[in-house]
Amino acid sequence: MPGVLPVRYPALGRARHSLPGFCARLAPVLFLSSTLLLLRFSVLVGLLFLICPGVLAQRVPATVVARPGDGAHALLRRYGLTSSQHFQQFLTLNKANLTAGNGLVAGRTYRLPTGAVTPARPAPPVSASALQAPVFGPSYARVIVRDRALRGAVYYLSAGHGGPDPGAIGKYGAYRLAEDEYAYDVTLRLARVLLEHGATVYMLVQDPNDGIRDASILPIDHDEVTYPHQRIPLSQLRRLQQRIAQANKLYARHKGAYQRLLALHVDSRSAGQNIDVFFYHHANSPAGLRLARNIHQVFTNRYRRAQPNRPYAGNVSERSGLYEVRTSHAPAVFMELGNIRNARDQQRFLRADNRQALANWIYEGLLADYTRK
Repeated sequence: MPGVLPVRYPALGRARHSLPGFCARLAPVLFLSSTLLLLRFSVLVGLLFLICPGVLAQRVPATVVARPGDGAHALLRRYGLTSSQHFQQFLTLNKANLTAGNGLVAGRTYRLPTGAVTPARPAPPVSASALQAPVFGPSYARVIVRDRALRGAVYYLSAGHGGPDPGAIGKYGAYRLAEDEYAYDVTLRLARVLLEHGATVYMLVQDPNDGIRDASILPIDHDEVTYPHQRIPLSQLRRLQQRIAQANKLYARHKGAYQRLLALHVDSRSAGQNIDVFFYHHANSPAGLRLARNIHQVFTNRYRRAQPNRPYAGNVSERSGLYEVRTSHAPAVFMELGNIRNARDQQRFLRADNRQALANWIYEGLLADYTRK
């Protein structure tokens, strides 16, 4: 799967048809018969809707039971309730049943913001404003390009570890949580948001069968590859050399464009240590420092709004020794998204809504950096 996710345009033009010979003579008869059949069919369909107005519609239930791993956005999306108004209504209706971070509890019943009938509509055809990206998985492959806010920007996204190296490992009950699986899911979500806003995106690490996943527990596998289709070596140094070599080749191809590299990782510290998101840059990269500060500012503002009684301790610092930061030709930021061994930090990764929030906040910082360039 190539890192640039191509737009598939619909076919243009219209085929011409004719009715030569006896087919032309039969055309009036066929047209009349077709008209009568169509009229009869229309009457029947009209009667059907009068008798059963719920036909071809999907009724949104008044209440639903949350499944393991459900977040508010994932639950609402399951019933076609995707607007911000739906989300706010859901929070208001279920305020007493939500956790501190507006999370859901598996097995608990929640009220949906509407019980109205939503007509079942076929998916709109792929057009110049949409693209197909199978790397995101079947449920998320179709990406609507909502605007061109990031047009001209090129991003290289490097999800930590992968292939034979799962990275840091955390424990959640009987389950093992692998850094590479959760860093990859956040990276995929970020890539999708960037594409929605017109950016060019290269996924430096890709998994052939793990698209965006909404489950809490992400199974560990070892089949990730480096862009475009390279087997990931076991050696950490060779692995990093491999992906940065590809990024630097692409950097030369896009010479003159605004280009940035982001490396997303999950840290491993003492199980009792709750940490925030940290941002690292090279000491000699003013552009990398500015990018890190822009993303950090978004996280600071978002935490202040979501958890006003909790100080946000994430910061921006220089780590010039990090291989990706040191050798990337594009200004780079290396991010640690939390401590995979800490129970509180694990909620940042286990809930799909939280993984999406991380991606959305990073995007907001990237947008701020691009518009202020």
